[in-house]
Amino acid sequence: MLSETFAKIPDALLTVRGAAAAVAATVALGAVLTFAGPSSSGAGGAESGPASFKLAQAAAPADGAGSGAFTPAQKEAIEQIVRDYLIRHPEIMMDVSRELEKRQAVAQAAEHQKVILEKKAQIFLAPTDFVLGNPKGDITIVEFFDYNCGWCKKAVDELSKLTKADTNIRVVLKEFPIFGENSALAAKAAMASIKQNKYWEFHVALMKERQVTKDNLFRIAEKTGLDVAKLKAEMENPVYEAAVKENTAIAQALGIEGTPGFIVDARVNVGFLPADGLRDMVAEVRKAGCQVC
Repeated sequence: MLSETFAKIPDALLTVRGAAAAVAATVALGAVLTFAGPSSSGAGGAESGPASFKLAQAAAPADGAGSGAFTPAQKEAIEQIVRDYLIRHPEIMMDVSRELEKRQAVAQAAEHQKVILEKKAQIFLAPTDFVLGNPKGDITIVEFFDYNCGWCKKAVDELSKLTKADTNIRVVLKEFPIFGENSALAAKAAMASIKQNKYWEFHVALMKERQVTKDNLFRIAEKTGLDVAKLKAEMENPVYEAAVKENTAIAQALGIEGTPGFIVDARVNVGFLPADGLRDMVAEVRKAGCQVC
């Protein structure tokens, strides 16, 4: 009975109106403890008798008509019962916390899946995104990154290592410039470089640079073999600005607020993952079966 009462609390906390429901569940616990307290007849049971009867009377609604209205004295009695019980059994709150975290994770995963299914084409098949690895791979990894993100720079080698070890993986590189104007300019330049078939070389060169700025961006492009005049002209195409806005909206909907962020099938990971971590996610999806892929 007690476990059923506490089980209501995590459900309540998941909604805006949950506070009232959580309070109701706690009050219900007080009533349960009051009316269904330990019996003196059981082996090792605590003594009940007149004292428990008085507490039961205190917890009953003041008007006796089931309206649920309690007097201040009755509320105080219930609160004391709940407090005493929780002090004797604090592990219950740990159980509630764990259950709440589990249910929140399930709800979050369901929301992520919904967003990914609704935006499947924009996430996995956007023409402005470069594809690394096997274009026809059975599993797609999507990376949201910024050229001035230190962890994104580390991820380049990890993704390269992964696609060499597993030739059936497709990686979509999604420009997500969050570190200001220089990052936004680099993102547009990188997408524009696809027209000259130089994206990967340019991408790696930018990631090797400690800091990409408007002052060194085009020098790096020239060293990579890009025609800078053509690159600058292509960057004026509004499709690249629109792509950055779309990527930002998708990332925010998935709770990806920093870089790097990864999508593997319908699963989202916020933060850096080494090749082994990404390989584990891929293996889990292959074992469970693709929901999106």
